[in-house]
Amino acid sequence: MTNRIVSLIASATEIVYALGFGDQLVGRSHECDYPLQVKDLPQCTSPKFKTDGTSYEIDQRVKAILQEAVSVYRVDAKLLDELAPSHIITQAQCEVCAVSLKDVEAAACEMIKSHPQIVSLEPNCLEDIWSDIDRVATSLGAKQKGSDLVHAYKARMREIQDAAARISSHATVACIEWIEPLMAAGNWMPELIEMAGGVNLYGEAGKHSPWMTWEQVENDDPDFIVVTPCGFDIKRTLEEMHLLSDKPSYKSLKAVKADRVYIADGNQYFNRPGPRAVESLEILAEILYPTQFHFGHEGTGWIKYSTAGQPASAR
Repeated sequence: MTNRIVSLIASATEIVYALGFGDQLVGRSHECDYPLQVKDLPQCTSPKFKTDGTSYEIDQRVKAILQEAVSVYRVDAKLLDELAPSHIITQAQCEVCAVSLKDVEAAACEMIKSHPQIVSLEPNCLEDIWSDIDRVATSLGAKQKGSDLVHAYKARMREIQDAAARISSHATVACIEWIEPLMAAGNWMPELIEMAGGVNLYGEAGKHSPWMTWEQVENDDPDFIVVTPCGFDIKRTLEEMHLLSDKPSYKSLKAVKADRVYIADGNQYFNRPGPRAVESLEILAEILYPTQFHFGHEGTGWIKYSTAGQPASAR
């Protein structure tokens, strides 16, 4: 029997493709954009707020909506019913990242006549990502394929971790997940930083990303600053970097003086808890130890930032 899969979270869409079930996807969320062919599928969700504007404006809109509702996204229950899915993959980890589980369950109970199986993912740490891949694979009748995929991902990451562990110098890293207000990277990011050979300064593995202050950055004076806002690509992050580089103490920071401030694509990599967690680790390894690691992500997955507001390589 062929599955009819609707994925309502971008990382789940990538998991479905990695498992070899991409041709069985019949619907997606508005944020699902990889692989590129997924954009041809019907879009089953939409944001309840304008997604343009600054990080501060987006933060204020999200907070206002969350005061009144469980999710900041809408589910098109009528379209879901028309698609007659056998499986709907969603998440219960973050109301800001994707449609809430409660909204999906309500749509499924009230309107979807196909009575789909709801597969809910909750990736709070790296091990949860692997468990979610197993969960999706099992629900699609491909448990062994899921186990093999996870084994391959872990092997790739272990190779990087072992190589990084042999490097004697381990630098401190401030990983910023939102610019205004400032937020540090949490969940699986502290693990990835440590695996890449860095010393993570903010955020705890398995816990949501915490708010932080610029004073913390000043006091800790990190060796590296990596800016990877959730949902932002490199171009959009560049537009807001002046909010950091214009601060009076910015140029006195160790990372700035050593030319070790980087922008990474948070939308495509770091904030997608799926197969590209491996590439996220590769990016961090390239940033921290460029003479030891070369995976080809520079220029697309990450760039070095200059105070002129352009990639350092463009000068």
